[in-house]
Amino acid sequence: MKIHFIGIGGIGVSALAGYYLAKGHKITGSDLALGPHKTKNVPKDADLVIHSPAITPDNPEIKQAKKLKIKIQTYPQALGELTKEYFTVAVSGTHGKSTTCAMIALILMKAELDPTVIIGTKLKEFHGNNFRIGKSKYLVIEADEWQASFLNYWPKIIVLTNIEREHLDYYRDLDHILKTYKKFISHLPKHGVLIDARKYSLKQKEAEKLKEILQVPGEHNIYNALAALNTARALGVSDKVSFQALSEYKGVWRRFEIIKKGKTTFISDYAHHPTEVKATLQAAREKFPDKEIWCIFQPHQYQRTFYLFNDFVRVFSNALIDKLIITDIYDVAGREKKEIKEKISSKELVKKIKKAEKLYLPKEKIKDYLKRNLKGGEVVIIMGAGDVYKLLDKV
Repeated sequence: MKIHFIGIGGIGVSALAGYYLAKGHKITGSDLALGPHKTKNVPKDADLVIHSPAITPDNPEIKQAKKLKIKIQTYPQALGELTKEYFTVAVSGTHGKSTTCAMIALILMKAELDPTVIIGTKLKEFHGNNFRIGKSKYLVIEADEWQASFLNYWPKIIVLTNIEREHLDYYRDLDHILKTYKKFISHLPKHGVLIDARKYSLKQKEAEKLKEILQVPGEHNIYNALAALNTARALGVSDKVSFQALSEYKGVWRRFEIIKKGKTTFISDYAHHPTEVKATLQAAREKFPDKEIWCIFQPHQYQRTFYLFNDFVRVFSNALIDKLIITDIYDVAGREKKEIKEKISSKELVKKIKKAEKLYLPKEKIKDYLKRNLKGGEVVIIMGAGDVYKLLDKV
């Protein structure tokens, strides 16, 4: 087939595009990061157009596809079709999806079950890609809850990491979130399996062993590993194989990714929800107990910052870090409300955080600030789900 992707730069959409390309289909794509969407980008002989859920119906390429009578699917709809063709393991939850998905994938690879994997990050084991083509019946995916995307998926196993208030630009409240998760879980077939990580304890013997062997720090990663271990058990994989795979797991792109530059240790991390921020900062202090720790945080989306403002204030006020730099809120195209953008700012967040060493800096001034103030030996966490990670290329 000839498939055109709108929003192909997105971490999920690009994984699906890579999957179809590897399967021998002809792929074209556009992304706002590369230039504006245009009608001419859509091939007239395309068989299918797949677009990011963030793309709105008035998008010129969507309009052109309709005019040309080309079949149109959202990314979740297209991935949902794949979940029906495979024995699908879907990893869901507010936090930890990418890490748990990666852990499960690496266990299944170690067990020679040769899974196909579509994940929201890049893995060294996938040669820096965010997908893997396998030859078996198994498909491991991240099941995102934004806009109830996961209701398009029909897995045999659902892994549930945790549930919290998140994506409040779509969900009304926690009750709405819980009802949507319940509906997703109802997609399991009669003999399907729910792996609920919320039921695990750090006091169980498996947790003790994982604490000894895991190379990635933080209690949250022990929970992720417990979920992966129990998923493997449901698939008949021996604990010996699982523990071996988990002991070799070195992490993924932008999930506590450690990068040394000269005498300074940088950590690139995707955390953008208060709970994730807290877990990452605790893991950093655990791993570097005697180091001076700086955090550069880019809030992601005005609405998330507005709705979870007090949680962000509390987490940063209590964090065991030495310096906090907050830059401007990352504006998520198509997901922001003008009236909320006018109510919230990074400067307001900095003002409310009770910490002596804190400041607001525009992103373009951070590099020079670091050059002037880093003495060497510090740990600098560059954190957020936007484009703040690009700072690493400039340092």
